[in-house]
Amino acid sequence: MSATVIDGAALAARVKQDVQHRVKQLAASGGRVGLAAVLVGSTAAGELYAARQAEACRAVGIDYSLHTLGSEATAAEVGRLLDRLNREAAVTGIMLHLPLPSHLDATELQYRIDPVKDVEGVNPANIGHVVYGHTLIAPCTALAVIELIESTGAKLRGAEAVVVGASEIAGKPIALLLTERMATTTLCHIATRDLPSHTRRADVLVVAVGKPGLITADHVRSGAVVIDVGINRVTAADGTKKTVGDVDFEAVRQKAGYISPVPGGVGPMTVAMLLKNTLRSAELAAHR
Repeated sequence: MSATVIDGAALAARVKQDVQHRVKQLAASGGRVGLAAVLVGSTAAGELYAARQAEACRAVGIDYSLHTLGSEATAAEVGRLLDRLNREAAVTGIMLHLPLPSHLDATELQYRIDPVKDVEGVNPANIGHVVYGHTLIAPCTALAVIELIESTGAKLRGAEAVVVGASEIAGKPIALLLTERMATTTLCHIATRDLPSHTRRADVLVVAVGKPGLITADHVRSGAVVIDVGINRVTAADGTKKTVGDVDFEAVRQKAGYISPVPGGVGPMTVAMLLKNTLRSAELAAHR
């Protein structure tokens, strides 16, 4: 039997519906939700992403504003803009579009964002809250992965969970959130020896590397929940371009119990979790 394919788009639609309902409730009590996005160095891809972001926010009743700076903007200029947005009551959430121009330090600037307004969960203070088991706002991709896993009905407490990929925005926070839910978690990375010996133990396998086809059926335990975070553009045999994940989807789906597709899995859920985090920021601000 082949695995059940997790419909990330359908799950994301339900999350957005809940966010829309709660935004209306907040508005009825005099509150508001406003996301300010900062884009440094205009690119076609960045502007398209911002436009889609604006559309997603408006669909659920979140005010959206885009603040653009030229690619030559200094760290001081970007910092002053972030400081101003931190002070503005109408702005309840802030995100900084990445990548930044090469002369700017993303980590240094993300640290300038008020932790309560940090809708992407990238301020070190928010990562620290996750480490200590008191999550305030967690990274959107990590939250999306947890939502997808929990949608399967899998019990994380005591489960063997393996995360392949140790990036700061995906692998590490995913591992922390799994551990917070009492999974026995292994974090694998580029220096891991004999990767299959780890992944074959997993009840839950999360892959976030950026290497197409890295995980084959031989890596996977029968019946496992497999979540593919990878997004890779590859050229097919006929010369067309397509988007694939880090998992050999067709092979692994014959062995896994549940599997998330690429596209259509983690991607739409990450957008939904950004909206949910934006609402969370507004709710936290209302109780300061």
